[in-house]
Amino acid sequence: MTPTLEEAGLALADPKTYADDERLHEALALLRRDSPVHRVEAPDYTPFWAVTKHDDVMEVERNHDLFLNAPRPVLATAELDQMNRERAKQGIGLRTLVHMDDPDHRVFRAIGADWFRPRAMRALEPRVRELAKRYVDRMVDLGGECDFAQEIAVHFPLYVILSLLGLPESDFDRMLKLTQELFGGDDDDFQRGTSKEEKLQVLLDFFAYFQGLTQARRTTPTDDLASAIANARIDGEPLNDFDAASYYVIVATAGHDTTSATIAGGLHALIEHPDQLDRLRANPDLMPLAVDEMIRWVTPVKEFMRTATRDYELHGVTIRKRDSLLLSYPSANRDEDVFDAPFRFDVGRDPNKHLAFGFGVHYCLGAALARIEVRAFFEELLPRLTSIELAGPPESIATTFVGGLKRLPVRYSLG
Repeated sequence: MTPTLEEAGLALADPKTYADDERLHEALALLRRDSPVHRVEAPDYTPFWAVTKHDDVMEVERNHDLFLNAPRPVLATAELDQMNRERAKQGIGLRTLVHMDDPDHRVFRAIGADWFRPRAMRALEPRVRELAKRYVDRMVDLGGECDFAQEIAVHFPLYVILSLLGLPESDFDRMLKLTQELFGGDDDDFQRGTSKEEKLQVLLDFFAYFQGLTQARRTTPTDDLASAIANARIDGEPLNDFDAASYYVIVATAGHDTTSATIAGGLHALIEHPDQLDRLRANPDLMPLAVDEMIRWVTPVKEFMRTATRDYELHGVTIRKRDSLLLSYPSANRDEDVFDAPFRFDVGRDPNKHLAFGFGVHYCLGAALARIEVRAFFEELLPRLTSIELAGPPESIATTFVGGLKRLPVRYSLG
């Protein structure tokens, strides 16, 4: 049954919507067509405007001085929003690049920027390709059948980003579990618990780990990103413990969870579209375009929120000062006015103006690294792949923020 506009808007505040592609895209297509800037009043949430058209999302992103990340950077219940504000006042809240606006955003972003520039990425690429080979070899070791999402896709980019940070491999499994608990707080398989206290404890566990790392890197600096963060200075002063820990959290979590979602979702798309798999294997020069198509197709980041600093008219709708807006990236990336046949998976799509990395001053710091990782993995896998099929139903994580497939059972033959 086709949803009403009200139901379509409410779906965006329901984590289970994002675990059901058909339901999600039916709701988003309706909103794009009939109410591109749509008022959502969902139970337990402060009302917000859902922005679903590509051009409107870009307009908001361009006007970063008018539409701020603070105080509501991601969709959360009114109770959780209030709790986060109280934590921030006490100086114990998460304060990442996602939470910041200029001038803080510009200054803090510069701390890690050099580590993600093209020169640094070229230096890192041999390690990325070494790890890609390790995990394709791991598929061979698994005997031709595995849960690709859990046994391969989550581990490869995790090793890359935590190697960049300089963390020991003995801590990687701990980081994976904490990341899944943080981003999977609405998913029955990943959440540590449902209470506010249990969700807060996940964050405190992250902070405790990274505060120890900060102290170690300040005592004995090393040549890694963790040392750059630990020893960074703002106006001559070192970062406080929570700002340093927050920086580690965003690098360690967003730096691998989004990429693992793209790799798992990209493989699923190739399985579901065997003509595109054959096309890519026959034309490996298409790989850079294919990587961006996988990123568009999956869109791991589902939304960011913005808050208006003054009244503003967007797509004929008056947004009032202090109103919240939800920028729907899965919707923008399937906008019929921007993409030719947006529901067709096309490894040669060009141009591909997807917004999966955001736009403007908040454009994803790790976008180049994500592209290198996805490309390296599939350039290692596809020449060795002789057959692949689903071995069971895929399942997606329930979330309103970051996610993708949590299970992808596959059966395959590799040379």
